[in-house]
Amino acid sequence: MITRDQISTVLEHPVYDAHGNKIGEAKHVFFDDATGEPEWVSVQTGLFGTSESFVPIHDGAVVEDHLEVPFAKDTVKDAPNVDVDAGGHLSVEEEHRLYEHYGIDWDTAWQQASQRDQSGWAHTGTGTAGRTGMAAGREPAGDEAMTRSEEQMHVGVERRETGRARLRKYVVTEEVQKTVPVRHEEVRVEREPITDANRDAAMSGVDITEAEHEVILHAERPVVETEAVPVERVRLETEERTDEATVRGEVRKERIETDVSDETDDTGQSDR
Repeated sequence: MITRDQISTVLEHPVYDAHGNKIGEAKHVFFDDATGEPEWVSVQTGLFGTSESFVPIHDGAVVEDHLEVPFAKDTVKDAPNVDVDAGGHLSVEEEHRLYEHYGIDWDTAWQQASQRDQSGWAHTGTGTAGRTGMAAGREPAGDEAMTRSEEQMHVGVERRETGRARLRKYVVTEEVQKTVPVRHEEVRVEREPITDANRDAAMSGVDITEAEHEVILHAERPVVETEAVPVERVRLETEERTDEATVRGEVRKERIETDVSDETDDTGQSDR
């Protein structure tokens, strides 16, 4: 059980569930009116701390710099929403709903009033209606000062995945056209008249006969072959840019007004 001396260690510090999961930040501690012992703590949950859930702390424990409660994180976040009045009290109906949500038997708690059971929970002696609480930080009756509180909005950021980019290599076939010179041989007939210079060669053969002479022709043709060669390296890199985002929320503030009554006697003079 949390004692009054441990309140400063609890407020504005993390609250963890029984499995070590952080639930949120402890914002207010509510005391039992009769015993003055801490009974409930409000935990600020949500992405930006916009929600506040109530959880009983009779079985809670302060561990190092945080509070641990024997309830799962989802159970606390799903607790019924209650609207604490200006006096910082939970109504009987609200407290009853909270008891049912956390599986605490209302009748048993009422019957064990004025006792401290084996679990260490201090019960009040005024019945269920007496187990209302006041927010930690409010002055008890008779104090000449009044504390004005207000909510402050704290905006944070979370990093989440927005998409993925990947490199994928695939093969495409393109048609490439190139022009190259090619050579070929053609037959050209040359006729040479008989002269004194070639007469001997011309007269060396038979007089009249049939004969053949064959010439082999050659031609070039394009030949295509391919080879794979590296041409570039491609990689993915991320670049971080900073933009501005506007977040709007609602915060509550307490206002203090002065109400002065001026009573006069029968003579029309004010009582001083």
